[in-house]
This record gives sequence, C-alpha cells and structure tokens, in this order.
Amino acid sequence: MTEYVEAQTAAGRVRGRWRPTTGGRGAPRSAAFLGIPFAEAPIGDLRFQAPVPKAPWEGVRDALEFAATAQRGDPGVTLIPEPSVEGESTLNVNVFTPDPTASGMPVLVWIHGGGYFAGSPASPWYDGRNFNRDGVVTVSISYRLGFDGFGWIADAPSNRGVRDWLLALEWVQQNIAAFGGDPGHVTIAGQSAGGGAVLTLLGMEAAQHLFHGVYAISGALGDVSTSRAEAFGRALAATAGVEPTVAGLSTVSEDRLLALQKKATQLGPSSMTAMIDEGLPLGPAIDGDLLTRPTPESLRAGVGADKPLVIGAADDEFTMAFTGSAAKALRWVPQGVLLTRLGLPKSIRAEYLAANADVARLGKARLAGRVLTDRMFRSAVPRIAAVRGDAPTWLYRFSWPSGHFGFAEHCLDVPFFFDCLDGPSMEALAGPNPPQELADELHGAAVAFISTGDPGWTRHEGDAGIVRVYDRPTRDVADAYGSVRALR
Repeated sequence: MTEYVEAQTAAGRVRGRWRPTTGGRGAPRSAAFLGIPFAEAPIGDLRFQAPVPKAPWEGVRDALEFAATAQRGDPGVTLIPEPSVEGESTLNVNVFTPDPTASGMPVLVWIHGGGYFAGSPASPWYDGRNFNRDGVVTVSISYRLGFDGFGWIADAPSNRGVRDWLLALEWVQQNIAAFGGDPGHVTIAGQSAGGGAVLTLLGMEAAQHLFHGVYAISGALGDVSTSRAEAFGRALAATAGVEPTVAGLSTVSEDRLLALQKKATQLGPSSMTAMIDEGLPLGPAIDGDLLTRPTPESLRAGVGADKPLVIGAADDEFTMAFTGSAAKALRWVPQGVLLTRLGLPKSIRAEYLAANADVARLGKARLAGRVLTDRMFRSAVPRIAAVRGDAPTWLYRFSWPSGHFGFAEHCLDVPFFFDCLDGPSMEALAGPNPPQELADELHGAAVAFISTGDPGWTRHEGDAGIVRVYDRPTRDVADAYGSVRALR
C-alpha cells in the first residue's frame, strides 16, 4: 500500500498519509492531511484583523504534521492531551478521510474547547480515523485564542476568533469534496468552549449556510456583553501602558500580552461566583455585527430552527475543582455559606437540595461540584431545548463515573465520542479499562446523527421529553434534567 496520498484544494495540492483505523469493521484505513492553512498567518499587519484566505501555492504541499497552534505552552486547564506547536501560521485545518477519491460522505467539523483561551486541534483524541472507519469525513480546525481572538480593540474587527471559525467553515464548503466529503452534509461539533462555539454558530444568521447539524458537548456559551468586552479590553491595554487600539496593542509582544491576559483572567474562590454570574471575559461577544443578541434569544427567534441539534453535558463537570485539599477545606465551611458563595439563592435551596439529595449525601465537596456544574453547564441544556421549541433537538446526559475520579467529570465524554479509548493519557481521565461498549453506543449515535440527522432516541419537544443517559447501562429517561429545574 502506498504510504502517501494527495488531494487538490482550491489553493493548491496537498500530500497526506494513510494510517489504519481500529475496531475491525468499516473502512480499514484513514488518510490524514494535517496542517492545511485556510488563512494567512495572523501576524504583523494581520495580527488583529479578520482572517485573510490563504494565497495559492505552487507544487505539492506536505500535510504530514500538525501545524502551529494558537495555544502557547501548557496552560494546564484540561485533561485532554492538547499539545502546543510553535510557529506563526496558526490558522489551519486537519482533514481525515477514508477515501479522498470518493464522494458524498457526511462531514464532521470539530471545534476544540479550552475556555476560548487554550486548547489545540492537534490532540490525538481528535483524530478522525474511527469516524472515517464509519464513513464520516472529519475536520478539526484552529482559531485565534484569548485576547488576539476575542479581545475588544477600538479600531479592530470584533470577534476575530469567530471570524476564524467562519472562514474555516467556508474552506470546508469550498474544498471538502476533494477529500470525499459532501459540503451539503456538514455537522459542526465541539466540547466546552467548542460546544459553546457551535451553539454560537447555530444562533448566527451569517453562518447558516455553512453547516446542517450541530452536536454540542458541555457547551460553554460566550455571549460576552458589549460593555464587559470593552471594559476588559480597555483595562488590559491600560495595564500594558498603551492605547486600546491596533497601533497601541501591536507594540505589545505576544508573550507579554499572554502574561497580562493570564493575570487578568486568573480564577480563584473569590472570583468563581462572579465568573458564573457574568460569564467569561474573553469569548464571542455581542458586537452588533456578527452577534446582535445573546444566543438563546436568537434561537428563540427561530434562527437555526431547521438544524438538528444534539446537546448535553456530564453530570459533574467541575467537581474536580473541589477534590484534594479543597475538599478538606470545605469540611469547615457551613453548607449555607458554601451555597451562598456558589450563588445558589435561598429561595430555591430546599427544592434544589431535594432534587440532588443523592449528591448532597456524598459531602460538601460533591455538592459544591454539582452546583458549579449545574450553573455553568447542565442548566443550559434544557434551557436551550426550551427556547428552540419544536425545532429538532435531542438531549443526553453523560453519567458514567470515571474509574479515576468516581464521577462523570469535564472532558470525560470526549474519548467516547471519538471512540479512542486506546488513546494516550486516558487513565488519568477515565481510569483503567473504560467500557468500550459505552464508546460503541455514544460514538455510534454520533455517527447516526452526522449521517442521518437523528441520533436514534426520541426527540425532545420544547420543555419536556426523553433524555439519553449514557451510563452502564445506557437508558432513555423522561425528565432526566429535572434536578436543575430550580435553576432555570
């Protein structure tokens, strides 16, 4: 078998490499085309501008290694292995296909998470080989992070990271047929900030022609208010000692800006509630241009109503924040004080504690983690379903407890989605021997949704319906998000 394979894009020819798939079924091999640039390097005069499509090149361009990432160093914010790759040309796509000479295959486009300031498309967990095995062309995209991607600057285009998503999706529309994919059959998916990203795109009028289905895993919506975005941008520029303009901020090195950004966004116990209440300071902002209103309002108005959506979250996303020494410290904090600090109003505490009695019995650390998880992630799931009304929507919960942590934490469902339980760094997240049968179920439902627009369980209708609960055993449950009703 030939090791290399080529494909023709609009900008030029690229050379990828064949690799085997796993699982003993479907397509036996997958072709990986890594680090294909969809835009010019966002440096120099292009640093704080909208992305510029990549100029054509001569000859055949090697697409054999991951290209530069916007993430620098190791921010230490995720248990997913997401390596940083040095370099300036950070706006790239990675394409995985079972057969670039085929046609009409459904397409999955993955947007990584990382709180809009971290994360990398170069994770081995995001490799599309096993989606390829099941007949799905897979693309992972990069985008500008942190202040470069989302910071307010007086005379710069807003939402530069969002504009990177849009140009990457335009690239898919123009080029995916050269890799065997169908541009008329594209599902966008992501986890955490990536899950928020695909929900943002679902509610954006300007993006509707770029995709046909959405799969949102633990979505963390941005929806940063105009005033909050501007206040943060002005404050960061003032700390740097420059005007909040392109000219001023262009004099600040990338390293210094990253250091100032890290200091300004540092989370701690005292800032946690404010972050939950106000949201992240860097992320998709209501700019009056791409985003004219918060995403739930756009969905309520019917934007994206023709797009099928799968949305869900893990049961205890951020309980990790209260393990170890934090759990010991919480023993001395009265429950009422703890719930106040976590922003749980007294008026709903009795109802909430009754609905979450199983977790409350496990101690204050587990209860604190559930409240934080519910406020940041789980309460948004039925809320999004409700505002979509009768638009095609399916809900799930990921409830299988990690063999390492003992609960279903943030990021745990990602390797099940990609069916890569044999991947690196798995035991630190999932423990030894995570159940392959659960990966077969979750990944299989994802393939069904990407291929047909239906994941295989009953649709949710507005404010009520069936929820798929991924656990051992997996089951379909009515009102499986009832425990967050008090928060809605």
